[in-house]
Amino acid sequence: MDTRATDGQVIERVLSEYAAIPYAHGDVQTQTVFDRERGHFLLMIVGREGRKRVHGCLVHIDLVGDDVVIQRDGIEHGIAPELVRGGIAPERIVLAFHVYGAKRYSELLAA
Repeated sequence: MDTRATDGQVIERVLSEYAAIPYAHGDVQTQTVFDRERGHFLLMIVGREGRKRVHGCLVHIDLVGDDVVIQRDGIEHGIAPELVRGGIAPERIVLAFHVYGAKRYSELLAA
């Protein structure tokens, strides 16, 4: 199996585990959106919290070449450690949302 397919399986498993956790407030559902062909993976929240409409992206991950690019990470402790535990090498994970510009996860581990 190629690396891209394996990475996609790891990402899907991790995001699906988060989607199974009930949202703590309101009538909000957590949904996964997977575009396997183009390498896009989302974890979304959708619903209502009281009278307020809730709709947003918690996690957005793209497969770009050999890199796993985390575009958005709204998980409390970060999604990158979960991806590493799933078998993706830290030097292949790019934190595109980083405040000082895109950083490889392995760079932050070494600091």
